[in-house]
Amino acid sequence: VQLQASGGGLMQAGGSLRLSCRASISIKSIDRIGWYRQAPRKSREFVATISKPGYREYADSVKGRFDISKDDGQNTVYLAMNDLKPEDTGDYYCTTERWNSRAGKYELDYWGQGTQVTVSS
Repeated sequence: VQLQASGGGLMQAGGSLRLSCRASISIKSIDRIGWYRQAPRKSREFVATISKPGYREYADSVKGRFDISKDDGQNTVYLAMNDLKPEDTGDYYCTTERWNSRAGKYELDYWGQGTQVTVSS
């Protein structure tokens, strides 16, 4: 599976960006798709995901500011980022997850290349 992310850039605090991630396969077949990010000198962290039926989950740090959505027809997932803060700076990675029924949880499956977001104060 190829995941092509785009939409990153440089933005001032308080501004907005929209990231896009186009998958090489039908996202209708993907259990959950979303975004992780990695800030300089920090570990990757969860940002947001959206499940096959459309259930959304967000990291506490982005709730109320970020919105994840998907277009099944375009095989694309979006991340609308509003009221950006300097701490949102990092490389944003599109990811897919598969439901492991034996373990009873989602497991990371594929990662795309990152798109860089830089928020200046």
